[in-house]
Amino acid sequence: MTKTNSGNFFEDFRIGQVIRHATPRTVTDGDVALYTALYGPRFAVQSSDAFAHAIGYPQAPVDDLLVFHVVFGKTVPDVSLNAVANLGYAGCRFLAPVYPGDTLSTVSEVIGLKENSNGKTGVVYVRSTGYNQHGVEVLDYVRWVMVRKADEKAIVPDQKVPELPAALTPEQIGSAVPVIDPQAYDAVLAGSAHRFADYRAGERIDHVDGMTVEEAEHMLATRLYQNTAKVHFNQWTEGQGRFGRRLIYGGHVISLARALSFNGLGNAFHVAAINGGRHVAPLFAGLTVFAWSEVLDTATLPGRDDVGALRIRTVATKDKPCTELPFKLENGDYDPAVILDLDYWVVLPR
Repeated sequence: MTKTNSGNFFEDFRIGQVIRHATPRTVTDGDVALYTALYGPRFAVQSSDAFAHAIGYPQAPVDDLLVFHVVFGKTVPDVSLNAVANLGYAGCRFLAPVYPGDTLSTVSEVIGLKENSNGKTGVVYVRSTGYNQHGVEVLDYVRWVMVRKADEKAIVPDQKVPELPAALTPEQIGSAVPVIDPQAYDAVLAGSAHRFADYRAGERIDHVDGMTVEEAEHMLATRLYQNTAKVHFNQWTEGQGRFGRRLIYGGHVISLARALSFNGLGNAFHVAAINGGRHVAPLFAGLTVFAWSEVLDTATLPGRDDVGALRIRTVATKDKPCTELPFKLENGDYDPAVILDLDYWVVLPR
C-alpha cells in the first residue's frame, strides 16, 4: 500500500461525499504581516488594532481574503491536486470574524460532477466550510474545478450540475461585522472620505494603480496558504504542459485586485460575500495587474444603521491600464486583457 498521496482524480469523486481536510491552521500575526507584504492592502480596520477597537472590534480582524485563502488551501490536496484549472466560485459568505490566534479547518461536500466531452477531465463542484477552533462557521463557499481523470475509460455515475444562486441577498450577509460606531470611524486615518451614501449603482471606478507579479511572490503566497496544487510550483511538469510555465493561483489575482481597489473604495473595509467569480484567463509572472470596479447595487442591511453594503463587480486585467474600463467586446467575448471578473458584496460605514 502506497504511503504517498497522489490526490483524487475525477473518477474518485461521488456526489454527497464529505471530505474532512487535513492540517488545521492557526493564523498568526506573522501570516497577517506576510499577507500585507505580498499585496499591500491598506484598509484601516485590518491594519490597526487601535482603529478597529475604536469602532467596535476587539482587535484588528484578519483580512477576509486571507481567511478565504487559508480555508481554500486546506481543500487542495483532496479536491484540486490534479486540477487543470479552478473555474469559479459562488455563494461565498463570510460568517464570523477571524482574529490572529484563531485556528481554521475545512470540511467539503461534493455537490456536483460533470465529465467533459473529451473524456480526459471533468468538473467537480464542492461546497467547503471553514470553522474556527470553537466549531463556529467562519466561511462557506462553492467552487468548481476541472480535474484530470487517471483512467479515461472510468465511468462516473450520478453526474449532475448543481443549481447555484446568481447572488446572495442583503439578508444573507453582514454577520461577520460587529455593530460599529460610525462616528468613531476616522476618515482621515482611513484614507478616504467616501462612505456608503456617496456611492450610486452604475458608478464605475478606475483604480488607477498597477502591480507587477513576480515569480517568487506568487509562489510564496501560495505556500502561505498551504495550497499544494502542482500547476503553481512545478516548472518541470508545467514546462511540458499546455502553457509551458507555472500558472499563478487565481486567488492571488483576487487579492491583488482587492488591494488595488483601495484607491476608490478605501472605506469598503469588509468583504461580506462573493456572489460569483470567473478566472477568465491565466496570469503569469512578469505581467502587471490593473483593476476597475462597477457598483452594481447598494443595499441597507436588515437591523443595521451603522453600515451599508455595495455589490461590486471588479474586473482585473493584465498589462492593460483600466482607463477605458476594458470588459467585454461587441461579440460578448471578454477583452483579451481581462483575467478576472468578480462579483461581491462589501461593507462600508454609514
